[in-house]
Amino acid sequence: MKFAVLKFPGSNCDRDMYNAAIKMGANAEYVDYRNESLAGFDGVLIPGGFSFGDYLRSGAMASVAPIINEVKRFADEGKPVLGVCNGFQILTEIGLLPGALLYNDSHLFVSRNEQLKVVNNNTPFTKLYAQDEHVVYPVAHGEGHYYCTEETYDDLVVNNQIILTYVDNPNGSFNDIAGIVNKKGNVCGMMPHPERALESILGTDSGVKLFEAMVNSWREQNV
Repeated sequence: MKFAVLKFPGSNCDRDMYNAAIKMGANAEYVDYRNESLAGFDGVLIPGGFSFGDYLRSGAMASVAPIINEVKRFADEGKPVLGVCNGFQILTEIGLLPGALLYNDSHLFVSRNEQLKVVNNNTPFTKLYAQDEHVVYPVAHGEGHYYCTEETYDDLVVNNQIILTYVDNPNGSFNDIAGIVNKKGNVCGMMPHPERALESILGTDSGVKLFEAMVNSWREQNV
């Protein structure tokens, strides 16, 4: 499996995404936002950071980058797309995931480890976790409050699209939502950072199973 790790001006978690893919036995390559093709790749990783300095609003300028049309094509074809933090913001901006990310209720940047609950372990991203398992991922964001309408929330619940919730909500996210998938289940966005949770010596290795699940799911379908 070969991942494209997208790079925008201001991306600062691309190396962590790259290392996560390699650690799981996959291949990975950085792809500049000005590229117009993802030929030869099997999945897309959209890292955190501050794409284009978060001008206008987080993810807004990245949403019109040349590479985005290919990301949409990947999603339509059922290929795995994971967006973390700023990557999640970009996925909502381009309409691949519903809702929006707003400023934290505290209006402060939050950076710490957070305990999360796996509320749907039946996705290509979470299938190696137990249902309702508690995991620990770091968070590092100023605009992590996930917002959606009641109608959208009901739709997320009906379609089992909520995959992670906060145990102790750090940003005011609606009903503690930390991560969701699209209706097909192949596009995932979350504010916490699984790519920074790969080594117990650094505080948590809870993210290992997420990347292993992505790689295993692809191999089951393609090898």
